[in-house]
Amino acid sequence: MIRSGLMEGLDRVAEAGLATAGTYSRDPAVGGAFCASAAAERPLRPPIQLLRHGRRTRFLDAPPKLSSSAARWRRIAVEEYAVPACLIERHEHPEIFLQIVLTGSVKYEVATRGRSKRYDAIPGTTFILPRGTVDEVRWEGPTRRLAVAIDPDLLVGAAGKTMSRDDIELVEHWALVDPHLAAILQAMRLDLADGSPAGRLYGESLATALGVYLVRRYGARSAVPRSHKGGMPERRLRRVLDYIGENLTKDLGINQLARVAGMSPHYFSELFRKSVGRPPHQYVLWQRIERAKVSLRNPNRSVLEAGLSAGFENPSHFARAFRRLVGATPRQFRAG
Repeated sequence: MIRSGLMEGLDRVAEAGLATAGTYSRDPAVGGAFCASAAAERPLRPPIQLLRHGRRTRFLDAPPKLSSSAARWRRIAVEEYAVPACLIERHEHPEIFLQIVLTGSVKYEVATRGRSKRYDAIPGTTFILPRGTVDEVRWEGPTRRLAVAIDPDLLVGAAGKTMSRDDIELVEHWALVDPHLAAILQAMRLDLADGSPAGRLYGESLATALGVYLVRRYGARSAVPRSHKGGMPERRLRRVLDYIGENLTKDLGINQLARVAGMSPHYFSELFRKSVGRPPHQYVLWQRIERAKVSLRNPNRSVLEAGLSAGFENPSHFARAFRRLVGATPRQFRAG
């Protein structure tokens, strides 16, 4: 019951951001830029990097405790670190950078733009740093922190057609406490800690919600994404549903499905939810569960085979998802 309620809460976080999105379709009823091919999948994101002495280096020397690299998210990198008291020497952020303190109440000193200032960090303290920010930070005690690097294209989509890549800029913050922003970041962390049981779709949906929230709340220029009424055109919806059915065993991503529909990820997610009654990641999960049920009714197939044939790469993820949605374990379902 606790897990079910938590997942529903996280789904609402993702949907809240997705429902504010704009459009990028060249359909006469929609307008904008159209990209219909699903083949040109964006390459995987590299880990979080900084610029030091003109060279790219890892954010921290220590390996992260959690990383979105394993989940194969695109347009965003999320990493969790446990860090002792330390000095992070002068560096530049080549991408939009966020960081939230998960545990630890310590003092820290920031040197940037020729000035130094001291702050008190508590769980929830967040940095929002635009691209090109140059700084040096001294932490006076241990903390556990979640760091995020964002591809500007994620925010361009969040702004709809009102801004270009070069126009996207966020207001700098060094000691922000924002419960709404923290909820999205914590949801991302929880999904990674849980092994991303819904695959890339859920994490990338949260990334979309994060982009929309950042542009609307902390954008240096105002951007009001369009809201669209009605559902997805039937032809496009059928194309997407057929694609999902044919590729259910693959690790589907939100950007991938949006390209099939010829829409931006945010606009696609909004219209898909209105047409189908649930967000894309929930629909795909239910389709996998239904396919697994068919396999479980076949006495010649094992529970492991049933999970794999439905697109669950991890047996434990399959068992947890099946029990949460069906109310019984795969073995109990098979036994009748």
